[in-house]
Amino acid sequence: MSQGDERGYGGHEPGNRNDDAYSTLGGTRQTRTRLPGGEEGDGYARRPTRNSRSLIMVVGVVVLLIAAIAFANQGGGGGSDSAKEKQSDTAGAGPTAATGTKPVQGKNGTIASGFAHDEQGAQSAAANYAVALGSAEMFDKDRRREITAAVYAPDVAAARQSDLDKVYSGGEFLASIGLNPDGTAPDGLVFISRSNPVGAKVEKFVGDSASVAVWYSALFGLAGEGSKNPVSESWYTNTFELRWINGDWRVTDFTQADGPVPVGRDQAASPAEEMADAVEQFGGFTYAR
Repeated sequence: MSQGDERGYGGHEPGNRNDDAYSTLGGTRQTRTRLPGGEEGDGYARRPTRNSRSLIMVVGVVVLLIAAIAFANQGGGGGSDSAKEKQSDTAGAGPTAATGTKPVQGKNGTIASGFAHDEQGAQSAAANYAVALGSAEMFDKDRRREITAAVYAPDVAAARQSDLDKVYSGGEFLASIGLNPDGTAPDGLVFISRSNPVGAKVEKFVGDSASVAVWYSALFGLAGEGSKNPVSESWYTNTFELRWINGDWRVTDFTQADGPVPVGRDQAASPAEEMADAVEQFGGFTYAR
């Protein structure tokens, strides 16, 4: 609001001490009262307020704001002739990041699929594959093979399958983390292995190939009374080499590095039962940028 507008709402003109005009008519300092309805030529009419212009400006700003919110809520999706279709698309496909495209709708088993053939799609694929490869389901033979087939490029999956079976089925390895020889948790305990991506970045992107780093925290261990391997948190960065194959991104290789690791807070660890309940009650996410 300008100074002129403020004056129109009871402000005073420079040199005036109140609504009365002072003069020195006839050589004597006299007070002349401003009466309502006087003519401008009389010298005592009030200055007209600017309510109309201010109201128009406010209405204009509100209209623009509403339009901007409506556009943002469309989530970048294409238009539709049906208002009902527009509303449905917007309600069910909000991006998980401010810069994002719509999350993928397809699935390959329980793993998201149908990622966009661009940098954002490569990041989304890498984040979702990090979750799948770090899940407790990798310790189950049948589920491991399903995950491997869904995540890796076909030629890589075939070559990796036997190596993965050796790693995840090794009795010594399973015993070291407290699992039974078949990869299941002992009675009374819940096995937790969950990756939680914090962010992703493209290291390299050229046509049908991409290198994407995913930073994530990992929960791993056995929850329950008497566990000798309680659930703990660790931080890693996996760098995935991806290739565009048959309309989707697939992993050809990946490397893992520790960290970055944040400073831990002085929070008390939850009881084993509470941790076991949490992993069963809280589901995972489909990650998209």
